[in-house]
Parts: sequence; structure tokens; C-alpha cells
Amino acid sequence: MINTIIFDFGDVFINLDKPAIERELFKLGVTSISEDMHQIAMDYEKGLISTDHFVRTFTTKFPSISAAEFKNAWNAIILDFPEYRLEFIEKLSTSKTYKLILLSNTNALHIEQVIQNMSSYRYERFKRCFDQFYLSHEIHFRKPDASIYNFVLEENQCVAGNCFFVDDTKENTKAAAELGIHTWNNDPVTEDIVNLFDNPLFNKSQG
Repeated sequence: MINTIIFDFGDVFINLDKPAIERELFKLGVTSISEDMHQIAMDYEKGLISTDHFVRTFTTKFPSISAAEFKNAWNAIILDFPEYRLEFIEKLSTSKTYKLILLSNTNALHIEQVIQNMSSYRYERFKRCFDQFYLSHEIHFRKPDASIYNFVLEENQCVAGNCFFVDDTKENTKAAAELGIHTWNNDPVTEDIVNLFDNPLFNKSQG
């Protein structure tokens, strides 16, 4: 029986434009992102380097791009947070039916943009809905590494088979499923989190 629901953030609650970063960097003259740049970005998502270090790494590699231009391109991925989704999670939180956990791969710059886009008031409303609110750069783990799921299970004394995890990235739900967690790899184009309880995967996991 499911007693804990673990939610991703981007493209589950808040809308994202995932191609936007590369598209905006391309406009600034960056034609490709090397493997070492991808690694720096992952280190930043784990909170292993500071924002200043992260930005400086890119602007040093691409000296024609200013820090402000890079930050704008980096944050172009963050879009809007529809009010009806916020109301959905607030209602679910008020019901006290499930333990609610947020588990997001993100970073300090993106969270700053999230708060700017949705307002600090609405962001705090969102945070208050959860029993635990885990951002990768604060806990130093990153999906899809098994260590992040084990961290969540151990921290909350959860049994994997009693947890349901929603994430729009296939490799993230696959890694969670390998640990025995029930999952829904949602498609943000055709599916919406507010329909969670009509989802056959959720209802099957309750059996």
C-alpha cells in the first residue's frame, strides 16, 4: 500500500523549456558543450561547486559571453508554475493521506529563477506542502544515482514498495524502480500531475 509519494519538480509541477539552455547559448556563439562542461554542470547540481565557480568556468571557456548573459541563458529553461497545480498539491497536503516528498535535480541559479517566476510567496506555499523538500544541490546527491533514492528512503524510514515516485525523466524512474519503488515516468506534453489518482500505474501500485 502506498503511503509516500515522491515528486520531481521540473515538468511535473513547474513547466520547463529543456532545449532553451543550448538554444540560448547557441545564440551567444556556443556551438557545442563539451563533456567536461557537462560534468561541471552535474557538479553544480550536486552543490559541489559554487555559483561563482560554475559561471566563471563557462565565461572563462567562452570569454565573449558575460556572466549576466550566461546566467540568462542558463535560466531560460525555467517557465511558469500553473496555479491549479499548486492548488492540487496544497489540497493533497491538507488531506494528510500520504507523506509527501519533493526530490529535484536543480541548482542555486535555477531555484532563484523559479522564485522570481512564481514569487517567493507562492514558492513558500509550495514548500509547505511537503514533509521533506530535497534539492540536489543542497543534499549533494543527484538522480539517477541510487545513492539519492537510498538517502530518501533511509532519512524517512520508508519502505521502497510503499513509495510512488513521479519524474519526467526515464532514467530517473528506471533507477528508482530498480530499488523497488513504484514509478510513473510522466509525459509533460500529454499528462498532468493533477490526474495522478486517475493514473493506472498509481492505482495498480495500491493493490
